[in-house]
Amino acid sequence: MSQRSERRGIHVDQSELLCKKGCGYYGNAAWQGLCSKCWREEYQRARQKQIQEDWALAEKLQREEEEAAYASNQGTQPTPPNQSALAPFSKFEEKKTNEKTRKVTTVKKFFSPSSRTTPKKASGEREERVQGRRESHGETLLRDLRGMFTPPWEMGSPTEALVSRLRESHESKTPSPSISRQSSIETDRVSRDFVDFLKSLQKLGREIHKQCRVFIESMASKKDLSADELSEYVQDFYQNMSDRLLTHFKGSSERVECVMDQVEKYIMTRLYKSVFCPETTDDEKKDLATQNRIRALHWVTIQMLCVPLDEDIPEVSDSVVKAITDVIEMDSKRVPRDKLACITSCSKHIFNAIRVTKREPASADDFLPTLIYIVLKANPPRLQSNIQYITRFCNPSRLMTGEDGYYFTNLCCAVAFIEKLDAQSLNLSPEDFEHYMSGLASPSRVEEKSTWPQSSSLVSPGLTQMYHNLELLTGLGERQQQVLDGARGLQAEMEEWQESVKQQVHGIVERYPLEVRPPALPIDSENTENDRLPPPLTPQVFAG
Repeated sequence: MSQRSERRGIHVDQSELLCKKGCGYYGNAAWQGLCSKCWREEYQRARQKQIQEDWALAEKLQREEEEAAYASNQGTQPTPPNQSALAPFSKFEEKKTNEKTRKVTTVKKFFSPSSRTTPKKASGEREERVQGRRESHGETLLRDLRGMFTPPWEMGSPTEALVSRLRESHESKTPSPSISRQSSIETDRVSRDFVDFLKSLQKLGREIHKQCRVFIESMASKKDLSADELSEYVQDFYQNMSDRLLTHFKGSSERVECVMDQVEKYIMTRLYKSVFCPETTDDEKKDLATQNRIRALHWVTIQMLCVPLDEDIPEVSDSVVKAITDVIEMDSKRVPRDKLACITSCSKHIFNAIRVTKREPASADDFLPTLIYIVLKANPPRLQSNIQYITRFCNPSRLMTGEDGYYFTNLCCAVAFIEKLDAQSLNLSPEDFEHYMSGLASPSRVEEKSTWPQSSSLVSPGLTQMYHNLELLTGLGERQQQVLDGARGLQAEMEEWQESVKQQVHGIVERYPLEVRPPALPIDSENTENDRLPPPLTPQVFAG
């Protein structure tokens, strides 16, 4: 990584993100700066070279074995007088050669293909079992892939075709323990979705489902392989499946990508527990080291990394929180493609925060420092394991091109920068850097000595928000106390008013006692001649 001297911060040339072979695809630190395609070519080339060297060694030892056997057959001839003193040493060399001979036989059988055995009925089966145990992982890989992708009628011999048909009938009747065991809810859901998707492909869908099941069963017997060998096995399966789909769909890459996404989702969901952070790797130790490293760098501020963010803007603060949530949520996903989607979503939130702060489109020079800042704030769980899992088992086309590959490459660069972060990277003196790392000092304390500008933005945004909330709570408590005092005063006034009104009522009642009088009689109640009175006049209407 190169740095700019005119400003503090991190700058990475975009050409450094590409493959060192110059193929134009994105490279990866886990592949020594190569893309997945070039890395596989280099890996297979080195592997082939190792096999050739082993073959040469085996042939050399075999020749020594033949020479030793010939010398032992000539042992009855008289020994010249000048060689009598070397007899004990010759016996020692012969014994050593015999020991080498046994190793030679093992090595040659180890690299011998299964077709070189000359089976008879009983002895052939025993030799086949012994040789099957001695086969290398590479030969097992090729044999299993050939069995998966070659129909029974295209196999080399009728015996192999018969064995394939028997295996198919056995698979249809007796499922393997890995499939019959109790699956999780997510695994069952993914399996149902995969079957529903394959129904639209009809015959091709049934063949894909069958090959995926055979592949998953074969992976159950390869738990002792290293992570790189498991990755090579999965990548070979992806490559062979993709080639067959390209042939079937007549070069339609979009349909192939759609099917391969579903295949990857189904396979990696089923194999997640056995291939994520396997015991044969040191991924867990790297996770702990990275997590402790990020914790020790908790004092790094936005200004030190030259991150163009203003978290006082609500939209920027919201985007930062969403970016942190996405990069943490990556660990909860099982499929490499879903983990990449979390990284992509996190990166888009970062670009949005930069755009809102600068009021212009974000640049790549601003993106990487901001991504480093987000990773430092989030401290994602099992970060190294997730990166290695994506590198080993993701569809290689996603890591080589597109925005997913670009964002993932930048994440790998951010993690590498955090691991190598030093005083020069932050424009600090070595003494200050060591004091900050050990906890003896912090930038917030140094700013009192005018080494740092008097700005509350140098303090962690979380602490700033906490102090702001404490001030609000203190003011709220004072206002609440005032309200309570006013309520108590109002209650006392109400009680006094009620007592005064009660006293006034009692005084009036005492001064003016209540007299109860009988009801008054009607005015004409004493007139007994009411029935003799004329009827009342009624209005009359006259016409005209």
